[in-house]
Amino acid sequence: MTHKKRSWRNSYIVLLLVSILVVAGCGSGKNNEAGTENEVTDNPTELQKVQLVLDYTPNTNHTGLYVARDNGYFAEQGLEVEIIAPGESGASAVVAAGTVPFGIGYQEAVTQARIAGLPLVSLAAIIQHNTSGFASPKEKGIDSPKKFEGMRYGGWGDPVDQAVIEALMKAEQADFSKVDLLSIGDGDFFAAVKRDIDFAWIFYAWTGIEAELRGVDLNMIYLTDYTDKLDYYTPLVMTNEKMIAEQPETVKAFVAAVAKGYQYAIDQPTEAAEVLIKAVPELDAELVRASQAWLSPRYQDDAPRWGEQKLSVWENYAEWMLDSGLLDSSLEAEKAFTNDFLPAAK
Repeated sequence: MTHKKRSWRNSYIVLLLVSILVVAGCGSGKNNEAGTENEVTDNPTELQKVQLVLDYTPNTNHTGLYVARDNGYFAEQGLEVEIIAPGESGASAVVAAGTVPFGIGYQEAVTQARIAGLPLVSLAAIIQHNTSGFASPKEKGIDSPKKFEGMRYGGWGDPVDQAVIEALMKAEQADFSKVDLLSIGDGDFFAAVKRDIDFAWIFYAWTGIEAELRGVDLNMIYLTDYTDKLDYYTPLVMTNEKMIAEQPETVKAFVAAVAKGYQYAIDQPTEAAEVLIKAVPELDAELVRASQAWLSPRYQDDAPRWGEQKLSVWENYAEWMLDSGLLDSSLEAEKAFTNDFLPAAK
């Protein structure tokens, strides 16, 4: 799984269009992309139907969501949650517009959305620390950012990618202009590094673990090895300000169930993997099991509870984005996230 699915530029255009819809009052929570409504019911015995849109195809980043659904944790909270795939507009756009109340996203997308005036709010960090990095087959010898010189990078043509590569290379007095930047979209990492590119940005929990299973030795250059400002929340659970203001009990119930789902995946990774395999049978079962074993202890990591977010993480990354020319203005970081709906730490 490569680090991103859509280009930043296209996402930004979509977000601007969505802002027009929000101002026009189209964020009503009805008539969403899946053609159903997020219904609120006054009947205490009837489950409230809501939707959750993923950021990408299902993988172990999402295990806690499927556990919450299939182990009945959403139902315990009075919710019937439909997990849906992102459309062409992406998860951030539809959640910002209110057409889908909850979604999975990334800190960078929430930051960009809020700078554009859109009301996204992060509710929980799915993984406490950034586990992504630049991967390459070991035989290519790319064991530091300086070795990016003369190499071909495959990505989505995203300005964030370029800024991160440049920052890491600058720290080692390397020449960013010597990197050949190629747009490969959602191409298969293993095929691409054999044929077209030398390195790419991946989530180790999925593509890195797949490499282990394939017997492919990788060099990994993790962002967090070079600067704390790139230790941001990716992925995260998000909603919009309207949901928080108008349906806080729904948000609280949703987050409580999701937190219980991820706690189950932390405590019982083997069983959690089987839940995901059963829910999404087209996934490679061996990969899911191995990935889950690697990722489960990293969901909460050193945080006092699963999902906890720090103001300093939001401020540091936004400052880095601003300094890198990726934002037009400073982020009001305290408005971009909340821990208020998380269950208390035990």
